[in-house]
Amino acid sequence: MGPAVRFELWLEDQVTAARLGRLETPHGPVETPVFMPVGTQASVKTLDPGEVREVGSQIILCNTYHLYLRPGADVVREAGGLHRFMAWNGPILTDSGGFQVFSLASLRRIGEEGVTFRSHIDGSSHFIGPAESIRIQEALGADIIMAFDECTPYPAPREAVERAVARTVAWARTCRAVHSRSDQALFGIVQGGVHLDLRAACAQALLELDFPGYAIGGLSVGEPRPLLYETLAHTAALLPREKPRYLMGVGTPEDMIEAIAHGVDMCDCVFPTRVARHGTAFARDGRITIRNATYARDFTPLDPECRCRVCRTYTRAYIRHLIKAGEHLGARLTTYHNLHFMHELVREAREAIRAGNFAAWKDATLARLTKDETGEG
Repeated sequence: MGPAVRFELWLEDQVTAARLGRLETPHGPVETPVFMPVGTQASVKTLDPGEVREVGSQIILCNTYHLYLRPGADVVREAGGLHRFMAWNGPILTDSGGFQVFSLASLRRIGEEGVTFRSHIDGSSHFIGPAESIRIQEALGADIIMAFDECTPYPAPREAVERAVARTVAWARTCRAVHSRSDQALFGIVQGGVHLDLRAACAQALLELDFPGYAIGGLSVGEPRPLLYETLAHTAALLPREKPRYLMGVGTPEDMIEAIAHGVDMCDCVFPTRVARHGTAFARDGRITIRNATYARDFTPLDPECRCRVCRTYTRAYIRHLIKAGEHLGARLTTYHNLHFMHELVREAREAIRAGNFAAWKDATLARLTKDETGEG
């Protein structure tokens, strides 16, 4: 039997590190680079699976920590796995649960074997280590699963980052050893904060374990953007050319384009859906805060250049009214549009790589995206 996920690298940009490729998974192909919407609790908030597919989603991410607590991995397994449970027939990636556990600073205790923590739902006590994380993810049944890792905040003392890297590597070995499902691909996660030497050491140790794909974790946790991009560029260049590269939790439109330019194949983030629910919509000439009074009588689409169903049907004035009135439809429409916008951006990036003009496309696109609502850059 072949690998659960196969990656084909089709083309590399001659000016940047951008790459064009394809992931073959048990639930279908994924053209890369790709943006993955986050379905934290087996749901991309406000949208049904048909709409998630309609906006252009190829693969979605679900959260191990949340699904472990509710409804429980056993319930999902009895339902036939995540694909059947949530009626999504495309590829799924699950994170390890590590980031959520480590973000519960007041509710958890880290040890060499794993993390003891209290549920944010009912205060009950739980333990997740590398073996437990893999067992949960095997029960959930995603196509791609992640090794259990330790994510440090920014800033953090170097000694703390060193300890986190050591645990991440040790836990990755355990994850590799206990993983048993041949229809799932297990990716390793490179940590190391913003310390380039620690990133290199972590990557080297994980490469020796020969994972079928590698993720870059621990970024977009408070560090300045120039430092984020410097660390990203350094880390991505350490990873195998022939294997997929996944940047975890970084997903503004601007960050996604920069990530692609640095050789990243996969991105995910809650940002597009989270800001949508609070009334922020993406547009080619910068984000718009639809709650603002200036849109009360604006009868144009959210983005005049967008061809999504929302922009073909509804106006800024109407969507502003829904958001201000607390109508759920407002959040649904902005979420639909924002995800469509992200997928269109990454589709254009793929086309630009294929045409050999990615660098020019990147510069022109970023110049427009970074305008504010007054039209100023």
